Amino acid sequence: MKQLDVVTLFPEWFDWFRTQRHVGNAMRDGLELRCMNPREHTPLTGGQVDDTPFGGGAGMVLRVDVMDAALRAFYNMDPVDLKLQRRVIALTPGGRVLDDAYVDELAAEPAITLLCGRYEGFDERIVQHYASDTLSVGRYVLSGGELAAMTVADAVIRKLPGALGHADSAVEESFSAALGGNPEYPHYTRPADYRGWSVPDVLLSGHHEEIRNWRRARSAERGESRPGDSTP
Repeated sequence: MKQLDVVTLFPEWFDWFRTQRHVGNAMRDGLELRCMNPREHTPLTGGQVDDTPFGGGAGMVLRVDVMDAALRAFYNMDPVDLKLQRRVIALTPGGRVLDDAYVDELAAEPAITLLCGRYEGFDERIVQHYASDTLSVGRYVLSGGELAAMTVADAVIRKLPGALGHADSAVEESFSAALGGNPEYPHYTRPADYRGWSVPDVLLSGHHEEIRNWRRARSAERGESRPGDSTP
């Protein structure tokens, strides 16, 4: 990936995110991480970006004409055509749930754009006509898409070469293909014994094949007992 754009009403939230080491590593290696504020390009007076929902109800909805104007200004093209050139992802609670396979897809893309919702979310026409994908970080509701965007960006950037400083750091992680989609195995460090809680002997043995087998077995066990996966 060479470019990751976030369309957000709160671009300053991402100043902290850019200071994280793996993000800085990726940016030094050529990743562009850009934040774009629709309020700067709204055609409405007073910086308005939202309006009350048709049909009534609480909350405000991000307007389709505002998003149209913003994306046109950012990319100098009709937003309908933008999704033919890059993944444009609307962050919404009802979207495709983020998992490791989805992260791998996004990390392989040359460029993606994340659209952050706010208030009651997007006018549905934004999702229908400007987004190539929808994405949810879980079946719950946040006050806006910014935290979800940071979650997506963090997960994707970790996959980029050099971001973690070691080529193997992201290989055997929870839910990765290397672990068969299972959670990662347990880790231990010094002291080897603390309050009578001992590190498994195999990890102190120096037998790399036995250690590898032990770790894979523990990972598989965690996969079998993952909360919420079983049915009553």
